[in-house]
Amino acid sequence: MDILLLIKAFIMGIVEGITEFLPISSTGYLILTAELMDFWTTEKSDLFVVVVQLGAILAVIYEYWGRLWNAFIGLLTGKAQGLKNPRQLGINLIVATIPIMILGFTFAKPIKAFLFHPLVVAVMLIIGGLLIFYVESKPKTIIAKEAEDIDFKTAMMIGLFQCLALIPGTSRSGSTIIGALWLGVSRKASAEFSFFLGIPVLVGAGLLDLLNNKGVLTSNEDWLVLAIGTLVSFVVALLCIRWLVDWVSRRDFTIFAWLRIVTGVVVLSAYFLGYGISG
Repeated sequence: MDILLLIKAFIMGIVEGITEFLPISSTGYLILTAELMDFWTTEKSDLFVVVVQLGAILAVIYEYWGRLWNAFIGLLTGKAQGLKNPRQLGINLIVATIPIMILGFTFAKPIKAFLFHPLVVAVMLIIGGLLIFYVESKPKTIIAKEAEDIDFKTAMMIGLFQCLALIPGTSRSGSTIIGALWLGVSRKASAEFSFFLGIPVLVGAGLLDLLNNKGVLTSNEDWLVLAIGTLVSFVVALLCIRWLVDWVSRRDFTIFAWLRIVTGVVVLSAYFLGYGISG
């Protein structure tokens, strides 16, 4: 058994858990970390990057089980405790998920073939950071204080913003949170709606990629590597979710803009100078 490989999987799980729900691009950081650590073969590493996100999504389901179950019951029955419009959240999540599902199923292979590259990640990290600065600098009129208050039109627009996340380095959380902020959703509601929206998207992407590419996992050790990364990402993501909700109630997202830009500049410099990042 390759102990070093298991340690690398543990580190990758930590990176996923920390970055999945922050507006900094978990896929981008996973690709960069895998490149720097020479993690696994290309095919196995690419599969790991997608599937390990299931751990982070399970953390959302665990943390928000009561609200998610309430929304599910409301969608089915039209009755849910404490909600004026019981079906609203469930309908919004479905509507906001449709665009990225269509584009993801259609373009998954070319995206992985042509865009899973450190140079693409670096450029999109910088662009995303600049967009965060722009949105945070604009005066805001809050139209939704809670995720359950978001209306149909706003949910649809957030779903379109989420499609940008198909480009590695953009960040699914970043595109949805910043898009929601720009549309007038509160920081807390933007973050939580982004968490919820990740459930169908990342579960679908992870399971689809695993079914289509499980042939690259040729041993029990391969499955153990995947399991370790997923378990670690669950634990770390759970802690990160709780921290982020507390953070956004008191501060804005500009620190993440700086982090994106600095990381992007470092990666671009390393890429063009030939220091450890080649793609």
